Amino acid sequence: MDEAPADKEAALRDALGEVQDPELPISLLDLGLVYGVGFDGGTARVDLTFTATACPCMDFIKQDVRDRIGLEPWVDAVEINEVWDPPWTTARMTDEGRRKLGRFGVSA
Repeated sequence: MDEAPADKEAALRDALGEVQDPELPISLLDLGLVYGVGFDGGTARVDLTFTATACPCMDFIKQDVRDRIGLEPWVDAVEINEVWDPPWTTARMTDEGRRKLGRFGVSA
């Protein structure tokens, strides 16, 4: 039996929880970089932001997202939408993300 769209969106979020920032071992979800996910007709959509417009890891992060989401057998294509408004702030981070960042001596 095929999953309902809401289940697919939850599965996409779970998958994104496995994608880490290349510079810090913290997931994109814990950093608050994922603004939204969706699924329609075989295409997964990820609304994603970055900590800065000149983030040197943007291409790496987008490729990691494509690679991980593409592992789901029901995903035919991955569409990444860059979101800059509202801008990312540390307020978007999860408590777990803050704890992990603190281990590197950075407070958020």
